[in-house]
Amino acid sequence: MSIKYFLLFMLTSGILAFSFAGDRLDPAEEVKKQKKLLLEMMGILPGDVIVEEGKEIFHKEGPNGKSCASCHGKDGKGEKLPLVGAYATMPKYYKDIDMVADLDLRVKSCMEKYTGYDPEELKGKKGRKIIVPLATYVASLSNGMKFNVQPRHPKEKEMYKKGEELWYARVGKMDFSCAMCHDKYGGYRIRLQTLAEPKKSKVMRYWPAYRYSKDKMWTMEDRIRGCYKQIRVTKPPFYHWAHVALQMYMAVNSNGGVVEVPGFVR
Repeated sequence: MSIKYFLLFMLTSGILAFSFAGDRLDPAEEVKKQKKLLLEMMGILPGDVIVEEGKEIFHKEGPNGKSCASCHGKDGKGEKLPLVGAYATMPKYYKDIDMVADLDLRVKSCMEKYTGYDPEELKGKKGRKIIVPLATYVASLSNGMKFNVQPRHPKEKEMYKKGEELWYARVGKMDFSCAMCHDKYGGYRIRLQTLAEPKKSKVMRYWPAYRYSKDKMWTMEDRIRGCYKQIRVTKPPFYHWAHVALQMYMAVNSNGGVVEVPGFVR
């Protein structure tokens, strides 16, 4: 058995031993235990490795000879367009692309518009191998700062309203909504997983997050798509406005939460 699968076996077995339907637990305490176990076994958190991968992409020249650092400075600390603290104010309206963008869409747009990447190269799962590490690194530049998303532009206000509507909309054959799971039953077990309480935990502060059950780094776009799949609704494509809208709603409800990226979740 490989180290990877042995680790996953150990982690999930530990959860099984303490879980049962209807049990209400503190997700933060559960994560703390699994994080400690992983550190003891491996000596490093995979999420930190992915941040470093994103940092390399950030400083690597794109097809047109420019890198993210060309605009934003080394480590995102340039004087003209610094990225330190940027994630804590997203989603937001960007004049250069004339739309409200979340982290994923903003990163993708920059790579196409300013570093010369072909849109086809960034399409689908292939593009996620580049965009997810880079987005995680960019988000990590806001660590220690408080979320402060204030919809002021008309398009930001419109996106927040759409996000609120989507949060409470009951959809699909299962007639589920985001609110039904995460407002009403947040903190309770569903099989092996404790449902998050996005408003209470100020969820946007710790995404992108490394999911140890999937052995992958996910941005909030990935998490939203996963939720739609679980309630048997067709997943919106990557970079769809629905992702941005839901994140705008959750981000406003995350205001005051301190950014701690990458997160570590089941």
